Amino acid sequence: MVFNSLEFFIFLPVVFILYWFVFNKHLKAQNVLVLIASYVFYGLWDWRFLSLILLSTVVDYFVAIKINSSEKHNTRKYWLWVSVFFNVGLLGFFKYYNFFVDSWVDLVSVFGYQMKSTWTLRVILPVGISFYTFQTMSYSFDVYYKKLKPTNDFLSFAAFVSFFPQLVAGPIERASNLLSQVLNRRTFNYDQAVSGIKLILWGLFKKIVIADSVGPIVDDIFSNYASYPASTLILGVTLFSFQVYGDFSGYSDIAIGTSKLFGIELMSNFKFPNFSRNVAEYWQRWHVSLSTWFRHYVYIPLGGSRESKLKSIRNICIVFLISGFWHGANWTFIFWGGFHALAFIPVFLMGRNAIYKDSVVGQNTIFPSLTEIGQVLLTFSIVTFSRIFFRSESITDAFGFIKQICNHFSYETYHHPMGYRMIDYYILLGLFVFYEYLIRKDERSPFKFKSKIVRFMIYTIIILSMLLFYDDGVDRSFIYFQF
Repeated sequence: MVFNSLEFFIFLPVVFILYWFVFNKHLKAQNVLVLIASYVFYGLWDWRFLSLILLSTVVDYFVAIKINSSEKHNTRKYWLWVSVFFNVGLLGFFKYYNFFVDSWVDLVSVFGYQMKSTWTLRVILPVGISFYTFQTMSYSFDVYYKKLKPTNDFLSFAAFVSFFPQLVAGPIERASNLLSQVLNRRTFNYDQAVSGIKLILWGLFKKIVIADSVGPIVDDIFSNYASYPASTLILGVTLFSFQVYGDFSGYSDIAIGTSKLFGIELMSNFKFPNFSRNVAEYWQRWHVSLSTWFRHYVYIPLGGSRESKLKSIRNICIVFLISGFWHGANWTFIFWGGFHALAFIPVFLMGRNAIYKDSVVGQNTIFPSLTEIGQVLLTFSIVTFSRIFFRSESITDAFGFIKQICNHFSYETYHHPMGYRMIDYYILLGLFVFYEYLIRKDERSPFKFKSKIVRFMIYTIIILSMLLFYDDGVDRSFIYFQF
């Protein structure tokens, strides 16, 4: 089930009514309802993989209890490694098995040995496996580092693991935030619910009007890059930046908004990354839950920035390469991660990796300075260039795409594959960027304007836009479902 489907808009009100009007007097009953609803939500995609979620839940539930009850350091570490090996093994088999087999075959062929990939399997990638395995693993880490006590309430823990708004594409929540809310009684808050509905509306707009509308153009350009000049290829990868941002941040907004309807607050996952002034700030604003996960459970345990510059650079490279590999079993993602490491290191060496942590572009002014505009454009260009690797089917295609830009640098008017006017898309994206700049200081309040007339006009435009741009012929699934 996807958020932008008719099934979800039947499913959500039913669960909401049962949650607040039938089971509202008993916390355990509410959590059981959340658990059942989450399994139904996921099972409608493929019920067979519910066993993986349940297995991951059971393993980390008991591992955390074992860690907490053990006094010996080696015993605690042993149980932590049980969690790590299980979750990474689960992820490795379903997501990376064929990648490693094919890579091995390619490697030995370099030395003259010809092998067939007879060991590859037809493995279906379970939706959301990269997200819920990281979430349960972080619970074991937090118990190991004595940052929280494990719960003995299995049903509530299972609801935490499978919580349907963020189950398949995040945000990747830590137990200290989400589980603590699941374990405590919730009361209906009208303002919180209204805020949630607004976020759902804004997320749907970004998904349907921004991401889905440019999707066919991006697909056409990347599929036929050898036939297009540089101007069209630059257009294609730029539109892909808007597509993946609208798709993923739109999903996160809907997830956060849906959670609010049930009295639960999730962490912000996107904080207007397109207005970042360097690559470090970009990673403080893009997919925040994953960046935070890697910082807490990989970068800091490796030593973080506490040791020499050389070791810090090593740690940065490790984190970005793992992040790239997390995104998919393809060398394109590893190149993408490596590219971001190379872009991040100069910022780190200059000591500018945290200077924009508590500010936004144009912090105290209406308009950004020329320097800020230049910084934003440069950062956007670097990130967009990296997405050539992210979007391409193979390394060969990625470098072929770049070579085509370099060798055929000419301008040619691009024609929409379905015959629509391209100028409409340019105006749409320009207005979208301008509107996001207006609301850039608060990612949770997309319609925070004092005038009721202005808010009514914005709601009307957004709803009409979604009705206009909604197309049954377009792939409406979320891009990050594949991760």
